[in-house]
Amino acid sequence: MGQLSICICGGGGLGHTCAGVLSSHENVTVNMLTQRPEKWQKNFVINAPDGKKFNGMLNAVSNNPAEVIPQSDIVFLCVPSFLVEQTLLQIKPYLNERQIVGTVVSNSGFFLYCHKHFPSTAKLFGFQRVPYVSRVVEYGKEANLLGYRPELFAALENIDNREEFRQLLEELFLEKTTLVDTFYEVTLSNSNPILHTGRLYTMWKDWDGKPFDRCSLFYKEWTESASELEIQMDAEFFALLKKLKVNTEKIETLLVHYESTDAKSMTRKIQTIESLSTILSPMKQLPEGGWVPDYTSRYFTEDFPFGLKAIHDLAKENDVPAPHIDKVFEWGMSKCQKNS
Repeated sequence: MGQLSICICGGGGLGHTCAGVLSSHENVTVNMLTQRPEKWQKNFVINAPDGKKFNGMLNAVSNNPAEVIPQSDIVFLCVPSFLVEQTLLQIKPYLNERQIVGTVVSNSGFFLYCHKHFPSTAKLFGFQRVPYVSRVVEYGKEANLLGYRPELFAALENIDNREEFRQLLEELFLEKTTLVDTFYEVTLSNSNPILHTGRLYTMWKDWDGKPFDRCSLFYKEWTESASELEIQMDAEFFALLKKLKVNTEKIETLLVHYESTDAKSMTRKIQTIESLSTILSPMKQLPEGGWVPDYTSRYFTEDFPFGLKAIHDLAKENDVPAPHIDKVFEWGMSKCQKNS
């Protein structure tokens, strides 16, 4: 790996961990485009689950793309789905044809927005799933990398030496990386767009409006009814992929991904994943006490109107029956719209 300059767009949990891991390579310089540059220290720390610490270092931090984009070889988006198109339009005037633009996860509509706004020759890449489970400890100073992926899948477009770039991604992110054939294979995901939405539906579809006495654990308290619904939604998702003639060789069913054979074993597996065990459900505490669903959380504002919407709309357009996806999508969108 030669000398490389990378700009991270977005200062959330994944922005922290990706900036920390990438800048820990001695021949990599990292810049940061963030709405809160004043909150960032040039030197920060990422705590990994094995006790390792990545000592991150930023070359430049700014909310002005003119100060961090032009000198970067790779521009890497780590922003929530609702900011992807806006961020691409923000950085577009400062990009040149040699630069490569990528995303931490592709089910945000990244490739669709790039195809809409960028030249057809734009060099692009995107991961199917996020490389790390991440949580901020103190913004701009410290974050926890809670878990790695055993393997990353990435789609590339207009990048000349695919194998060389695959190896580069593997070196940069410290995880085995495999390339897929088309952007569809990473854009249409059964990760968060199905995993989060199905779980939320089973948690609160019958909620009577009374506050809960505590904030539940999203994964640790996973239920069998959630797994049953997920498996049904996943089957509809794969029926859509078949209709679209998408190569599913590198897209795992949820049962395969969670090394399970049925709803019961899938539930047990999800409940016991250590890196997910402390993640709370998207809830907010009321001033007078008690907890209620937080319909403004990213679980709602990203996974329904972006991730699941793409699957839902394509199923409709291609006459693929998806009754379970339909009911979950319609329920979730009603909550998003009520609180928009």
